Amino acid sequence: MPSPVIATLVTGRRALDRESAIAARLPVTGTGAPSPAGAQSDAPVAVIIEGLADPLSPLADAPGVQVHRIAPGCLCCAGNVVLRVTLNRLLRRPPAQLYISLADATHVGQLRAMLSAPPYDTLLSLCDDVAAPAVAS
Repeated sequence: MPSPVIATLVTGRRALDRESAIAARLPVTGTGAPSPAGAQSDAPVAVIIEGLADPLSPLADAPGVQVHRIAPGCLCCAGNVVLRVTLNRLLRRPPAQLYISLADATHVGQLRAMLSAPPYDTLLSLCDDVAAPAVAS
């Protein structure tokens, strides 16, 4: 059985703030491009982002990073089915690391509980949450 995917929940009001916080946590190569430590091309970093794309996103062209966007809305309430479908598809070919970006931290506890229950309890290893600081634009 493969080891669980390391998963981190990232909260912040703006998508750019959350995506910058995620990009800052990715190891970089000598060229300055994100490159997941120990990850191979078939096991990249995956990011599930709640919200619309930001043209200034540092993840837009990051090599080895799969970005999956979900329409804005609470991922544990209205977006629960969409999140589960996205997660299930993504976990068929597990990434080395997973970030889930949330626009609102109100239901982080409920989302963590969902991700800690079967079937995700054996597939994911949840890390501490990250609160993205506001980035000046």
